[in-house]
Amino acid sequence: MDGSTPGCAARYPAQVTRNLAKADDIQRLMRALGKYASGPGRVYFTGGATAVMKGWRDATVDVDIKLDPEPAGAFDAIAKIKEELSLNVELASPDQFIPDPPESQARAEFIGREGLVEFYHYDLYAQALAKIERGHARDLVDVRSMIEAGAVEPERLELLFNAIEPRLNRFPAISAGAFRAKLERFLKEFTR
Repeated sequence: MDGSTPGCAARYPAQVTRNLAKADDIQRLMRALGKYASGPGRVYFTGGATAVMKGWRDATVDVDIKLDPEPAGAFDAIAKIKEELSLNVELASPDQFIPDPPESQARAEFIGREGLVEFYHYDLYAQALAKIERGHARDLVDVRSMIEAGAVEPERLELLFNAIEPRLNRFPAISAGAFRAKLERFLKEFTR
């Protein structure tokens, strides 16, 4: 649809423009979620949110999160917070795009607690693999930052890819061979 169809605007409202999220915005989001959520749970930051909080970039368009277990009242809280802080908050995590590597949850990095809600960075190896598979320039810069910071080791990244490769058939949009080629191309710059 091009927007000229009668009723198009009613079915497809204009997208609200929100602010880029900086580290202090994400901290405010954490405080607000802790304040408004009515039960315990965990929030995992992924993608640009992790990169911003780690200092690998200044801002992100979307604050990507995974709720597991979902704090009671989290979605009402997120709706309120998005408006109050004028931020894009999206439900997105690597396990929606690739299989989680073994022991992924054990590698989640605890950030802090606000109220009844605990906050973590989603496993950086899972994030790195998902970013390499996606292959966007910004994603690859993030993975380089992870490696340069010592948060992700290239050899272990390859081992974890080998562990998930047999389960890639559960993600029909992914070609295991193309994914392996992307990983090998990317890792070449880190081999000496």
